[in-house]
Amino acid sequence: MNLSGHNHSKTMIDTMKKDHGFSKDLTFLKKHTDIIVLQEGQSAVVIAPQFQGRVMTSTTNVTEGEGFGWINKKVIEAGFLSEEEREGRLENQIYVFGGEERFWLGPEGGQFSLFFKPEDDFEFSNWKTPAVIDTEAFTLVSHTDHSATFEHHCELINKSGTIFKMGIGRSISILNKASIENTLRTPFSENIEFVGYQTNNQLTNIGDQPWLPETGLPSIWILGMYNPSPETTMIIPFKEGKGTVLGQKVNDTYFGKVPKDYLEIKEDVLYFKGDGTKRSKIGVNSKRSKGIAGSYDALGKVLTLVTYNTQEAPHGYVNSAWEHQEEPFAGDVINAYNDGSPEPGVPPMGPFYELETSSPAAALQPNETMVHIQTTMHLKGDEHELNTIAKATLGVSLDVIIKSL
Repeated sequence: MNLSGHNHSKTMIDTMKKDHGFSKDLTFLKKHTDIIVLQEGQSAVVIAPQFQGRVMTSTTNVTEGEGFGWINKKVIEAGFLSEEEREGRLENQIYVFGGEERFWLGPEGGQFSLFFKPEDDFEFSNWKTPAVIDTEAFTLVSHTDHSATFEHHCELINKSGTIFKMGIGRSISILNKASIENTLRTPFSENIEFVGYQTNNQLTNIGDQPWLPETGLPSIWILGMYNPSPETTMIIPFKEGKGTVLGQKVNDTYFGKVPKDYLEIKEDVLYFKGDGTKRSKIGVNSKRSKGIAGSYDALGKVLTLVTYNTQEAPHGYVNSAWEHQEEPFAGDVINAYNDGSPEPGVPPMGPFYELETSSPAAALQPNETMVHIQTTMHLKGDEHELNTIAKATLGVSLDVIIKSL
């Protein structure tokens, strides 16, 4: 790289650190809501009970590191609005607080949607996030320096009129180096800064009726919103094989076909831009998934990896397409999203990018519980070691990732 290019990259990194400094974000959050901080050495995870026990951000270095979670400071600063204030605003449909990992419920679309009323068409103006995953606080049950546990109860009605009485449980634990190495099955040296955390998410049928496919099934949906950079690429490896057996490689039509300069699909891996400049979403089904997704920020030298507990899915995965569905349980287990302007002249919601995982459709008997576990890890530092980890976990080198798009 020439000197001018090096200086340009250094300037961008310095700007990112200034914009997303962890200590600055933590100070802001503490000013506006109750906060729990889990810490392991220099790594830390920040949790907001008021926002459904979501992980707001994390860092590999509490004193001078950046925060990885995208935080919507304008919305948090404004706080909860009255009904009159919400009228005509996005907050009437969703409070976009941001946050690096949040608990949600699916499906979003279809005849069994939890986001549309029975009589409403699938128009954005009718879309509304249920209060349980928007404005209601989760109850803090217990916490230590390394973990926090929450619970909540709610009642939801889907678009078909089915009532779900739900018990929700959520525990967040920060991981030490040995736990991360065990998860990755790859050791790394002191030249790598790290932060990792695992969330154990539970959904229980606390009613007296079973949840049946014919009347709709919910699912646990975990979404992570991260700060983008011009050189961030998302990577999802998947299984090779015939479409007739494993289904399509990638669902890339959620918000219209993803442009070729934003998505590259190979035989067993895809590359998807995470620069926050083009609104687009993709999905990978459970038969194709290898149980892992990741991203690499070549600017900040940060490798992010997300894994989940693969489990049997006798009733499939919920379909979130905004339409009446022929196959309501033919949805995806992994999703990735790149934020951007929804239409010309309209500003982006973020910008941010997302990695998401879902549980199977929850056909639960009374008092039965489904568990979905997600692990998020950020590794930063020596590129040679990061390259070894990327190849071991995602099956591709950093050089290939960087040159992909």
